[in-house]
Amino acid sequence: MARDRSEEARRLLEEAHAALEADAAEEALDLAARGEGLAGPGGDPELRADLRLARASALNQLGRNDEAQAAADAILAENPDDLDAMLERAFALWERMRLDDAAAQLREILRRAPEEAWAHHTLGLIAERRGDRREAERRFRRARRLDPGEFPEPPCLDPEAFDAAVEEALAALPRQVSRWLENVAIAVEDVPADDDLLGADPPLSPAILGIFRGAPLAEKRSMDPWSHFPSSIVLYQRNLERFARNREELVEQIEVTLLHEVGHFLGLDEDALRDRGLD
Repeated sequence: MARDRSEEARRLLEEAHAALEADAAEEALDLAARGEGLAGPGGDPELRADLRLARASALNQLGRNDEAQAAADAILAENPDDLDAMLERAFALWERMRLDDAAAQLREILRRAPEEAWAHHTLGLIAERRGDRREAERRFRRARRLDPGEFPEPPCLDPEAFDAAVEEALAALPRQVSRWLENVAIAVEDVPADDDLLGADPPLSPAILGIFRGAPLAEKRSMDPWSHFPSSIVLYQRNLERFARNREELVEQIEVTLLHEVGHFLGLDEDALRDRGLD
């Protein structure tokens, strides 16, 4: 009976990994949790740790980073040398804007595994947020050399070319969408400001591609004077460029991001946007 439960837990682990590869984080979370239940506290500790790691990865993908950190901490409490758990923990800290803690964890990973591309890349993201572009580019180049498939050269554009890409994306929007943007300013910044990220509870991800600032459309019809300040959509150039592998993908993602933020302007929350394929 115990062997049957262990075999079923391994099957669920394989399916969870496949779901993570397919960006189906909710499915992966369910599969990993079911597998943990089957593995149980008295089962194979390595299998239990692998299932918990899959759960941590799914939680990070879903933005539930405090839970992801707790899952990684549980693995590390049993096996302090688990580099994969350290990496998931570092990702969770980075997403929660705990930059010093994330950097310390990443440096510890590199002390043990100097060729870990994700650690170099994430340290680059932290350096970029801190305004150290030279260190950021050094880390990004190192990650690209170590894993060019995972970290291809992004389509970095000068400000004029990026503005042209934004205009191209705006022109491609359907009229029923673009008409809502007539009184909404479109701005471009390199990366999100701390105030934009930390002003939300929980904090927004530093990897967000854009943000809507201002009152939703319905509130603009209210008597609240604050709701009548101009609304704006801000696009984050560096994050968008990293998201794309070429200029065509960049323009497409700018369009998707604009659609997403228009949804916020119209009062849609993240769940409603996800239901419409705009997450």
